[in-house]
Amino acid sequence: MTYNAEVQFKFDATWTPTYSSSFSDDDFIPEEHYLITAPAADLNAKQYFKLFEKFMLCVGMCPSSIRSGAMSLVFNDYVTEEEQRKVCKEYELTMDEDLDKKFEEWKVREEEWARLKKGPMGTVLNEEELTNLEEGK
Repeated sequence: MTYNAEVQFKFDATWTPTYSSSFSDDDFIPEEHYLITAPAADLNAKQYFKLFEKFMLCVGMCPSSIRSGAMSLVFNDYVTEEEQRKVCKEYELTMDEDLDKKFEEWKVREEEWARLKKGPMGTVLNEEELTNLEEGK
């Protein structure tokens, strides 16, 4: 059994100038038509989003708005915190409510590093000893 599928994004626009317009006719293309097609039999979700991103760029959306729109699919009131945390883990993101905990962990690591950098009896290690310590020797 053969399965063929195609996805299409189509955009048609026309612009009719008016005499009250403050722009000249040179500022606009009177007619625009975009048709983006792709074989859809084996596209995954990320490929669909990449295809839709190209379409949105064609119709004039700015890249930062596209990224913001994509993120709003995950980080909104209708998506559970558990699902949001899965995405955060996948992309190594930190949620705002976790920043205090991360900062405390960072402070502990910094204190431990400062302690390790000190030699016996509180002396400061030389460069060679620090390098060995960093490399785990």
